[in-house]
Parts: sequence; C-alpha cells; structure tokens
Amino acid sequence: MASSLTCTGVIWALLSLLCAAASCVGFFMPYWLLGTQMDKPVSFGTFRRCSYPVRDEEKQITVMLEQCGRYASFSGIPSLEWRICTVVTGVGCGLLLLVALTGLMGCCISDLISRTIGRVAGGIQFVGGLLIGSGCALYPLGWDSEEVKQTCSNSSDQFKLAWVGLQAVEAAESLQESLYPLNPTTSSPCPD
Repeated sequence: MASSLTCTGVIWALLSLLCAAASCVGFFMPYWLLGTQMDKPVSFGTFRRCSYPVRDEEKQITVMLEQCGRYASFSGIPSLEWRICTVVTGVGCGLLLLVALTGLMGCCISDLISRTIGRVAGGIQFVGGLLIGSGCALYPLGWDSEEVKQTCSNSSDQFKLAWVGLQAVEAAESLQESLYPLNPTTSSPCPD
C-alpha cells in the first residue's frame, strides 16, 4: 500500500487518532463532576449521570439508583450551559474524528492527502480543538443547577471568572500577538 503521507504525516495521523479517541472517551464518560447524594457517590458528565434518585412506589420512599445513564431527553440536561457544552464538545469531537480517520486513510491510499488538504485538515483540527476547549470552559457555568446543588450539599454555584483568569487570557493574547511576526507567512524574506 502506498501512502500519501511523509513519515511526519504518519506520526501526525496516529497522534490525531489518539487525541480524537481520548477526546471522545472524555466526552462520553460521566465523570466530569463528582459528589455524593444520600450517602452514595454521584457523578455528572455533559449528557450522562451516574447514580440518581428514583421514587420507589412500593415503599413510598426515594432511593438512589446506582447506575449510569443518559438524561431522558436533551431538555432533561440540568442547565442550558451543559446543553450548549454537549453540542459544542460533540461537534468538536466529530471534527477531530473526521480529520483522524482521513489521516489514517492517507496512510494507506496514495495521493489522498495533498499539501492543501493537509493544511485544511490542520485548520479543521484546530477548530475542533477550540470547540472542545470552549465546551470545557462552558461546563462550570452549569454548576448552579438544582441537581448539582443537591449533590454538592447546596454549596455549588455558577463559576465566575476572577481577575486572575482575565489576566491569564490577556497574557495569552499578548503572547500570541508577539509570536505573529515569527509566522513564516508574515515574515519578510531574509536578505541575501
């Protein structure tokens, strides 16, 4: 089988697959937030939850069902922020998988990935990473939902970015702007 990728491209394809798989597993697992309710461990993901209260009609009491499952519907997800996080992170994972599988096919099929296709794939991969990062940043905004408050002894609240976080964002932006002149497409050619 001929490959359309260089050795570096093959390493990129394999690392892309590894990162896409790790992102998808992390997205699917319901262990983003841990707590206890009725002396039982409870965990939440963006669209899944482990251990939840159910009404036992025979005994007329509420008991904890210790199993993992999805919410019954999209609107059953506890907060708007978590619904947005589910969509944004899911789309990001889908984009990473698309690029990773295309890269793997490029390892086996000659002339599949050209320089332009490689750049487009890198751009798609970057957007996928941004979406996953945005989803992770949105997740703490849903900590003020009633389900989370019950699990965290009513001590949880919506995350608020403090001045230190804003300073970190400004520092990262300044660093990015300072690196812009080093980009080969913006640098002037070296004198002869």
